[in-house]
Amino acid sequence: MAISSRFSGAKLESLLMNHCSSSSASFSHQQQIKVFRKPNRGIKGVISRNGAIRCEAAESNAVSEVEKIDPSKTAALSALEQLKTSAADRYTKERSSIVVIGLSVHTAPVEMREKLAIPEAEWPRAIGELCGLNHIEEAAVLSTCNRMEIYVVALSQHRAVKEVTEWMSKTSGVPVSEICKHRFLLYNKDATQHLFKVSAGLDSLVLGEGQILAQVKQVLRSGEGVLGFGRNIHMLFKCASTVGKRVRTETNIAAGAVSVSSAAVELALMKLPKSSHATARMLVIGAGKMGKLVIKHLVSKGCTTMVVVNRSEEKVAAIREELKREAKGEAKGVEIIYRPLTDMLICSAEADVVFTSTASETPLFLKEHVKDLPPVSSEVGGLRLFIDISVPRNVGSCVTDVEGARVYNVDDLKEVVAANKEDRLRKAMEAQSIITEELKEFEAWRDSLETVPTLKKLRAYAERIRDAEFNKCLSKMGDDIPKKSKKAIEDLSRGIVNKLLHGPMQHLRCDNSGNRTLEEVLENMHALNRMFSLESDMSLFEQKIREKIEKGQK
Repeated sequence: MAISSRFSGAKLESLLMNHCSSSSASFSHQQQIKVFRKPNRGIKGVISRNGAIRCEAAESNAVSEVEKIDPSKTAALSALEQLKTSAADRYTKERSSIVVIGLSVHTAPVEMREKLAIPEAEWPRAIGELCGLNHIEEAAVLSTCNRMEIYVVALSQHRAVKEVTEWMSKTSGVPVSEICKHRFLLYNKDATQHLFKVSAGLDSLVLGEGQILAQVKQVLRSGEGVLGFGRNIHMLFKCASTVGKRVRTETNIAAGAVSVSSAAVELALMKLPKSSHATARMLVIGAGKMGKLVIKHLVSKGCTTMVVVNRSEEKVAAIREELKREAKGEAKGVEIIYRPLTDMLICSAEADVVFTSTASETPLFLKEHVKDLPPVSSEVGGLRLFIDISVPRNVGSCVTDVEGARVYNVDDLKEVVAANKEDRLRKAMEAQSIITEELKEFEAWRDSLETVPTLKKLRAYAERIRDAEFNKCLSKMGDDIPKKSKKAIEDLSRGIVNKLLHGPMQHLRCDNSGNRTLEEVLENMHALNRMFSLESDMSLFEQKIREKIEKGQK
């Protein structure tokens, strides 16, 4: 169901027909559309046993008690009216859903993840495009070397999944069918719990690794001020950040935990002969966050000399100074040699192990770059190792065809992780209680939002009465009433309304004081809706559709 700033007659007719249980019969220009409305609209109609409005096609001589809409005139009707009469109000009985559409190291190979990856600088643009889709209200992107996940607040779950999947296909060039093979879908509580586990490091390839928490926090920072990074998504990631911090401070999940970078170093040492650990020539390409961690872990394993290739020397110098400040025994006498990016191939020819961790969106090494490199010594196994922890990958898969070279990427780190599976499960159980506790808090916060429309409707209802009675009073008092008296009467009327509303408003607010449970608040909300007929106002879905249309017209 497309919702745009302008609805043509054809689109409106299509909108109606999408909800009709029509047969394969074709419609001629002589046929008309018969719309059956709810009885409370004062028009007779046909309502199914489950309360849905039925809409069907009929010949031009249809029964007179049913409203007829000529297709040639449908362009003049409001889009919102068409939505209501086409049974689209099934959405109004549901609140918006939190949905995650994702691919991770557990479900998709790196070859696919790198195509779908979105650089951090592009996250705000992606949020804008996602929220431009018909059934998406809010959005966020979490794209790392191990996962590509899109979180949305959706008006319709299945339509949102379809729209986001098609958007992912369009932006990446990966066919929808391929994405569907590897994606995972989670909704509401399950989606929230998943993000909390991600932030806690429970879903990471390396249990408890700390970098993912920094990446979750970065989603929050990147979303600040971005239209579409709304209240629900902001609170979701804020709570996820809290979970990640609590898990690391209240449990021992981070004790001895390794990062992707440290796992890469472990993998390299596993593949090298033990006798060559101290003598193997190490090259690190990229001095960003991942590269810095590789350097630190190499130092912790006893490596005293390494070459670092980077665009500029500033970051390399900063890493040297940081190692000096830490001043640990293993950092003494460590030599970090800087070389510019233009010397990358020269440095590779002199290295036994090459770590790559740059943000380049194109491969740095292809078959033609590697095939002419001199062979490495038999003392290090006779193989030049390329340990690529970048997504997109810095080393092309074609390099595996080169004799004397071996390529490992982030997916190959599973070999390192499998060694401590039992310890991982024990630590995960320690963190689960915190996740469960924070999950209940977040779900209670979301449930409390249900009262917001009632709060607004109740105040608007009271204000309409106050304004009408105030104007009635002024008309009886005549035109010569002083401004001071007029203001005093208006202030009096507002004061009475505010005092009368204070009690009901307080009983509709779910705070942390413990005075009222969420169940009591929701019971109060339903009671007020019934007493003042507030549910007869414009539906929440209708409001959202109106906002979408108005936004498109600006």
